[in-house]
Amino acid sequence: MKINVLFLLLFSLAAQLLRAQATPPIIPLPGSYQEVTGSFLLDSKTTVYINDPSFSDEALFLQKILFDMKRLPLSIQSQPGSRSISLLKENRAGNNKEGYSLKMSPKGVTLSAGDKEGIFRGITSLLHLISASEDNSISCWNIEDAPRYEWRGFMLDESRHFFGKEKVKQLLDWMAFYKLNRFHWHLTDDPGWRIEIKKYPLLGYIGGIGNHSDGDAAPQFYTQEEIREIVQYAAERKIVVIPEIDMPGHARAANRAYPQFSGGGSERYPEFTFDPGNEGTYQYLTDILKEVNVLFPSEMIHLGGDEVHFGNEAWNHNEGIKTLMAKHNLKDLPQVEKYFMVRMADSLFAMNNKILAWDEMADISLPSEKTLIFWWRHDQPAQLEKALEKDYKVVLCPRIPYYFDFVQDSTHAVGRRWSGNFADLKKAYSFTPEKWVKGSRLEQVVGMQANLWTEVIATPARFEFMTFPRITALSEAAWGQNNDYDDYLERLKLQIPLYEKEDLYFFNPFNVSQTPEPKR
Repeated sequence: MKINVLFLLLFSLAAQLLRAQATPPIIPLPGSYQEVTGSFLLDSKTTVYINDPSFSDEALFLQKILFDMKRLPLSIQSQPGSRSISLLKENRAGNNKEGYSLKMSPKGVTLSAGDKEGIFRGITSLLHLISASEDNSISCWNIEDAPRYEWRGFMLDESRHFFGKEKVKQLLDWMAFYKLNRFHWHLTDDPGWRIEIKKYPLLGYIGGIGNHSDGDAAPQFYTQEEIREIVQYAAERKIVVIPEIDMPGHARAANRAYPQFSGGGSERYPEFTFDPGNEGTYQYLTDILKEVNVLFPSEMIHLGGDEVHFGNEAWNHNEGIKTLMAKHNLKDLPQVEKYFMVRMADSLFAMNNKILAWDEMADISLPSEKTLIFWWRHDQPAQLEKALEKDYKVVLCPRIPYYFDFVQDSTHAVGRRWSGNFADLKKAYSFTPEKWVKGSRLEQVVGMQANLWTEVIATPARFEFMTFPRITALSEAAWGQNNDYDDYLERLKLQIPLYEKEDLYFFNPFNVSQTPEPKR
């Protein structure tokens, strides 16, 4: 019996070592991989070769990032050298633009893909391998990879606390490193309006006053020039930026600036809504959306549409709304809300934009091919089912585990919980759509997203603490390879030195006392 136990222990240890050796140090884990004998030497004699000018931008990105990482000034050549990193455009089966192949040997590295997105994802995997090496000798791997989901998103709320373009760029850098490709930018809400609108300048100068911590803080918002800069920065990293202009609720900041379009609110949520009974409101908001559309080439705008009942009490006493209800036979305030959102959706459709909205809007009938619903209320699976039944495409971002303002450890005291539950690393890693969506309906799931709401996140330190390392768990789940948590943790350990090098104030799941929880 003792011999059998010893054998099992040795076998288990050997299996663990074999797995550690056979898994590339990449997050998210690639779809298939094989370690290759030998290593590739990255030095000043290494060149970058492309076989198609359409990959020029990606070659320049690789050139720049390797200089920043290793201080190696590699040249880009029109012919492969004796030791090159080759970026090759090739025809690939299927329609997954982000698929790529990586083949390595001591003589060279070959990255091949059919599109820019794929070659960039391959570059990212190569950068992970380079980052994991202690010197410039890179372990060789052969990889075939493509994401399971098209939408791998991260939402940042800058209405409640404003962080500025350099912090946003830093977030975009890490998103690209972990192959996330959708940046959902929550720019308007009750505490502050954060985007310049030329036709209505007071939205920034008056609506931008204050934040969740200090209602009198100096106005902060992004100019249109800064917006364009950030959108371009994201595009270089193959990230699509989707703005959110919240309506008809969460409108207090806008209503401070232009009270003539306010629909009032409730005692707890004053001036919370826009006014659906004022015909001018629709033109005002459409004018805003037209400028937003010019700034964001995504052809998608998120209109929110959530929690309107928190502050629509004043609608009951609004004569314009009473007239509207009588004219269109609207029986109650939810029908008024639906009427409003259908009209604003029509404005988006006229601009060739899709409407994106929170799961409350699954109650509304809209063209399914132009609508994307974000399911966030994990306690209301029926709302997700309703969206699926209407053939809407859906993004899954349930509070548990993808609201990153929720605490991530039982010892943490600041932040949100749900009946004692919170969003720890393992929950974020282990999430799968199959738990909520069955059968052919899975084809309607375009992906998943984490949301960083900032009521309890006021400083850069807490921003980082709540994002890292959970962003890696989201990455692996959204890429579709989240089936071995222990192996993921081993690869995550290699990310810790990168966070330390970048001076991030991160939560360390391997040493929870290393960085005490910031209080704000």
